[in-house]
Amino acid sequence: MSRGSFSPTLAGSQLLAATVSEAESPSLPEPTGAGRRFGAEWEPHTRTFMSWPARDDVWDDYLDDVRWNIAELARAIAYYEAVVLLARPEQADAAQRACGSGVQVISLPVDDLWARDTVPVFVQETGGVVGVDLNFNGWGAKQPHGEDALIGRELLSRCRIPRLRAPFVAEGGALETDGAGTLLVTASSLVNENRNPGKSREVLQAELRDTLGVEQVIWFDGVRGEDVTDAHVDCLVRFVAPGVVVLDTAFPGAAADSWSRSSEQARRVLTEAADARGHRFEVIDLPRPDPALITGDGAHFVASYANFYIANGAVFVPRFGDRKADERACGMLKEHFADRDIVPVYIDEIAAGGGGIHCATHDQPA
Repeated sequence: MSRGSFSPTLAGSQLLAATVSEAESPSLPEPTGAGRRFGAEWEPHTRTFMSWPARDDVWDDYLDDVRWNIAELARAIAYYEAVVLLARPEQADAAQRACGSGVQVISLPVDDLWARDTVPVFVQETGGVVGVDLNFNGWGAKQPHGEDALIGRELLSRCRIPRLRAPFVAEGGALETDGAGTLLVTASSLVNENRNPGKSREVLQAELRDTLGVEQVIWFDGVRGEDVTDAHVDCLVRFVAPGVVVLDTAFPGAAADSWSRSSEQARRVLTEAADARGHRFEVIDLPRPDPALITGDGAHFVASYANFYIANGAVFVPRFGDRKADERACGMLKEHFADRDIVPVYIDEIAAGGGGIHCATHDQPA
């Protein structure tokens, strides 16, 4: 996809004009899990939330380029569903010009683009959608994100969506669900003193079940300390259907490293595990591109096709420059999302910052 190739309409655009206000969001009792469901990403969305990169002390000379990536991605998604982009008040006009009229930009102080982690996750209850504030703390205080830490409270208040504060610290990219009671997580990003000091896996598992309404939590070891997220699950294993997952795997012939060993450990877990319905998993390898052919670079570059995003009518997949691998990833996802467009997107600057398409987007269920 070339720059400027999308000219989005307000794709079924349910903009926030009717819902955004400064009113306080209704309060809820402490988590019980009763009647609560954490839906799958392929279920219908009301909108996609994104955030505008704000700080040159984070991105240095790459800030303009990463903003272009975000604007291009926002325009592409807005072709299929409503997109609401959060931007600092002094940057909102520039963000609106970059994204075009098909994207709604609202003024709300943000630090960076990682909406998957800073926007609350949404669960469904009998009374409607509830936003679960995961107490974002900059991925274990690795980076200062004072504004992003407040997004959960501020955004839910303005959207008049009830807010539920989780009893643990996590990020949206750390949680992957099939919508049918199964949750996938990495221990490295949850059972970690930088988020949840003193809490065991067993305690966190009970809290995840109660807060999100899931039944079965499947744990992978993950990787500690080698990236800012401590190895979020959304770059490792993703559901494409209940009981069916794609697994990020190393480029064939690549030397073993922490990430390939993490992938193999996840494979062993999935081979032995069952989902909430008691069904065994079908595991499909999703190989990374050839490192010699990718067009991006950087010590923190994330070249995982698993970090795709499922929107209404489309699946957005990173394009890394290895044409054979790019096409293979798109083809594999098309097999599982035959009724959706598969849209490859250039994200080299986002990937150089340590994330991907999924990291930069956050769905609100219908």
